Amino acid sequence: MSTYVLVPGFFFGPWVWEEAGRLLSDAGHEVRTVSLTGQGERAGEATPDVGITTHIADITDAIGDLDDVVLVLHSGATIAGTAAADRVPERLRHIVYVDTAPFPDGMAQIEFLPPEAQAEQRRQIEAEGQGWLLPTRPFDGDDQQRDPVSLAGLSERDLALMRGRASAQPAAMLLEPARRPAEIPDTPRTLIASTFTTEQVEAMVAAGLPAFSMLAGPGWTMADLPTGHWPMLSRPKELAELLSGI
Repeated sequence: MSTYVLVPGFFFGPWVWEEAGRLLSDAGHEVRTVSLTGQGERAGEATPDVGITTHIADITDAIGDLDDVVLVLHSGATIAGTAAADRVPERLRHIVYVDTAPFPDGMAQIEFLPPEAQAEQRRQIEAEGQGWLLPTRPFDGDDQQRDPVSLAGLSERDLALMRGRASAQPAAMLLEPARRPAEIPDTPRTLIASTFTTEQVEAMVAAGLPAFSMLAGPGWTMADLPTGHWPMLSRPKELAELLSGI
């Protein structure tokens, strides 16, 4: 049996992993979920000083003295989670990226977006987030129509939960890069692709796109789980089965 440390992406706390985590526990695994400073259940702790290093510490503290950990990172958890993994490779058996990928040294999350989307995110941070918060999405039916790819597979109940529990996100997680060591640890890694396919990933790696450059070379396995960007809500059973098989 394995020990899984599950890290939520932007806007949410550990609750988003409840069903997938329960299924892993039922299969006999130990499960810990990470509560990140300033988001989800800890939204009240958000301040302009909450940055990437804060979330790195949250994740390494959750790992603690555990060994043989499978670290699971969803979406916006990738930069802080990857940096945490770089710091404690001796405690990790495997790193799993759920609909995301590790970025190279010096790249910020916002750089993954096209220029017009970057400009809109910066506008929202300044106009609606006091310059240091990224406002959450509406997570309603209209939002689902505007963005059917990332919100695919979610029921109205899912959307209602997301609306009720989402919080604004410390913007530093979007804007700050993390530094990576010159020699990257060789921890085995898996990418679970949901809103894109593994074939698309391989094409982007071959094209040399910076956001996917860290997927080149050995040490990677990939799996497809076609659904929206939150498979832990839309397909928790299948996601738990993939994680349990690692």
